[in-house]
Amino acid sequence: MTFFRAICLATFLCFGVPDSRAQASYPSRTVSIVVPFTPGTGADVIARLLQPRLAERLKVAVVVENKVGASGAIGTEFVARSPADGYTLLFTATAHGTVPALKRNLPYDAARSFTPVALAATSALALVVGLQVPAAKMEDFVALAKAKPGTLYYSSPGNGSPQHLAMELIKQETGIDLVHVPYKGSSGAATDLVGGHVQASVAALQTMAPYVTSGRLKMLAVLSSERSPAFPDVPTMRELGHPSLVVDTWYGIYAPAGTAPEIVARLNSEINALLQLPDLRDAFAKRGLVAVVDRPERLGELLGLELERWHRVVANAHITGE
Repeated sequence: MTFFRAICLATFLCFGVPDSRAQASYPSRTVSIVVPFTPGTGADVIARLLQPRLAERLKVAVVVENKVGASGAIGTEFVARSPADGYTLLFTATAHGTVPALKRNLPYDAARSFTPVALAATSALALVVGLQVPAAKMEDFVALAKAKPGTLYYSSPGNGSPQHLAMELIKQETGIDLVHVPYKGSSGAATDLVGGHVQASVAALQTMAPYVTSGRLKMLAVLSSERSPAFPDVPTMRELGHPSLVVDTWYGIYAPAGTAPEIVARLNSEINALLQLPDLRDAFAKRGLVAVVDRPERLGELLGLELERWHRVVANAHITGE
């Protein structure tokens, strides 16, 4: 018995203690934040706003790396295959919940391959129409679309984009028939809407705000849970009787699946502290973003709802990924 206890104690000392010490000393080297999108995109901008402040709090170097391609799948797979030690993180966006509905053979599972760390920010979407559209309210636009099915066109930044899917959700929930015109980016989608070549669009509120305030477009509704402070007279879809039409763009941070709870808790605590800084919240607000301070599970819950919703929307609309 004495020999057996000695073996158990030796095993514990050899394997148990170093592991707890490793977690206690986290972080001890550079932390990499992988952004699976190009520089200048929303996720990249937010990651770089957080980067220097997070480095100060963690007291180690923090670098942002852009690993782009395949609608974010290349960088996302890289993180999924990285060691679950808290030194390689994924900073992703709404596409993390939409791409799986469009691409069936991804080399990772959007939920099971990752551990949620923090939901960092959200941004409102708005439904806007051109001045030539005889609709002053959302109800008018729905009535017009139902009276002329298949004759009104809407733009999006591309096939399968969150804006495209959001409009398809609106179509399914309201029973209207609009024709999709995909563009290569938000600029062309907005320009042709202003020019009258298409009649409607769902887009980030901050993208369309200058056109609306200058009188070149009309904003009929926002898809956020609450009215936007920038446009307090514009109702939400929920207020208009469509409770399922609450759709935000979002940005979140993940670690590889299996990352120790202590490491996740440390990262969540540090990131939440940053997201409460007035100057950072102001920087977010200027970009149309709302900083979110919450537990890691909030991001996991959101992703679960997103995956279910967009798989349903894509299947009902017969959308295929490019």
